Amino acid sequence: MPAKKFISRIIVLVIVFLVVAGIIYAWQAFPIISGYGAKNLASAVFVQHRDVATVLKEDLGEFPFTIGKYTVNMNDSSVTGSVWGLAKRKAIYRSGLGCTLINDITEEALRKQVYQLADTPTIQLDSLSWPYGDQVRDSAPGGINRPLLQQAIDHSMHAQKDGKSTYTRAMLVVFDGKLVGEQYANGFDEHTVMLGWSISKSLTGALIGVLVQQGKLNVDAPAPVPEWQHTKKQKIRLKDLLQQTSGLDFEENYTKPSEVTNMLFKSGDMASFTASLPLKYEPGTEFNYSSGNSNILSRIIRQTVGDKDYVAFPYKELFHKLHMYSTLLEPDAWGTFIGSSYSYATARDFARFGLLYYYNGLWKGEQILPKDWVQQSVQPSVADKLKHYGYQFWLNGYDKKDPSKRMYPDVPNDMFFADGYGGQDIYIIPSKKLVVVRLGLHTIDENLMLKEIIQAIQQ
Repeated sequence: MPAKKFISRIIVLVIVFLVVAGIIYAWQAFPIISGYGAKNLASAVFVQHRDVATVLKEDLGEFPFTIGKYTVNMNDSSVTGSVWGLAKRKAIYRSGLGCTLINDITEEALRKQVYQLADTPTIQLDSLSWPYGDQVRDSAPGGINRPLLQQAIDHSMHAQKDGKSTYTRAMLVVFDGKLVGEQYANGFDEHTVMLGWSISKSLTGALIGVLVQQGKLNVDAPAPVPEWQHTKKQKIRLKDLLQQTSGLDFEENYTKPSEVTNMLFKSGDMASFTASLPLKYEPGTEFNYSSGNSNILSRIIRQTVGDKDYVAFPYKELFHKLHMYSTLLEPDAWGTFIGSSYSYATARDFARFGLLYYYNGLWKGEQILPKDWVQQSVQPSVADKLKHYGYQFWLNGYDKKDPSKRMYPDVPNDMFFADGYGGQDIYIIPSKKLVVVRLGLHTIDENLMLKEIIQAIQQ
């Protein structure tokens, strides 16, 4: 065969390969892009009441979401996303439930679902002192360098990454139970609910703690997952799910089609999706951070309290007791809260949640969580080599790149935190009497942020 003809065939084969690979990638990725955009724009518009143009510019203003087209329908409270007219995905808003992507179910069936919502107590928070209400006194406890604290907050509010704004939207500092620092970006304030992303995992972990306190669950017992009976997966304990050592073959990678993106944006029943995955490791032997584990926990909560009481349960037994009245958990199409990712609350309500753990699960004289729950929550598993994760909370363990150093070298070792994508964080530092909330679109240098705040607290 002449060399020229051979080269031509090679070029054709390469082109065919690239076209086929592109089609396969588009088939896998486009529904994720359109689903992500539709779901998050829907919640931003109908839950947060934000301006569409601003959300498109900030939250969906980077590739690959810029190749999507998102249409808001105010008449039926929905958003439809697509990529070049393909892979259409629709998210609908329902009062009291937030927004849900339509997956593995018809829109008609989804809209017909009926849930018993919790009644919100008629309490005037403006008339109650913090943390039980929103009345904040100007006087602050001693030992605070006010100018230095404000400077630390300003640095975080205006932090940049690669020359671009990180869009820090809220900063809140609680010292010794007192709200001593608070600032918001333009368009946001103390009444704005914000997406917590994986802060949701810590909320889910707390709800498991509530059920343990009520004697309905045991963390050392096998996880009550019906599909796992009489299989190797029946060895997975509730504790393994909490500590991210279930052994399930789950990849937490948001840069490509993976288990986490397929679960969040293609699956209607996220817990079942994850529960069906094969074991990659022996349960309890390997740490593998997985949003899927958290959604299995969420379904365990549902099975434990029953469908009738499930939707109201988090509010009656946790959020409303803490006066976290802004908090919203969003369900998947099967009606199970997306315990890994979709929670909304004001910065103040996220801080109240942090205070619950600061106070060891005790609130207004009621032991909401078991007395030793927080202590258990900050103990890493034997499988966690970096010692950086407990019961759905991150710990100030060791740095992944340099295990000889702490993740946050300038922050006390007893710090633990709820951490969400993009830098949604609730930091609890008992030794410094601090709870710090930072909410934004992109991560900042949190070690520097906390270092500066600690320096302003002169105990």
